[in-house]
Amino acid sequence: MRIKKGDTVKVLSGNDKGKTGEVLEVIPKTQKIVVKGVNIRKKHVKPRKQGEEGGIIPSEYPVHSSIVGVICPKCGKVTRIAYKVEDDKKVRVCKKCNAELK
Repeated sequence: MRIKKGDTVKVLSGNDKGKTGEVLEVIPKTQKIVVKGVNIRKKHVKPRKQGEEGGIIPSEYPVHSSIVGVICPKCGKVTRIAYKVEDDKKVRVCKKCNAELK
């Protein structure tokens, strides 16, 4: 997958279209990612230990990686990712401004 943990992404389609956030987790097996502040669902939690409180906890759920685009830190636009080989290392590069992505 071209999207990595820590990237800033923008949602391109769905209920959260237009929202931006940081990637918290990448799940390559299902090609899904968890983005901070996107696809928030409420989970009902039962108290498990004595003294612990139960309740309704909002949390982020995974979205498919194809509905998000990476935001380039240099030009600030949603971009696709290319790869270049520099000094025997594969480096991710912005398709629009050729800036190196971390």
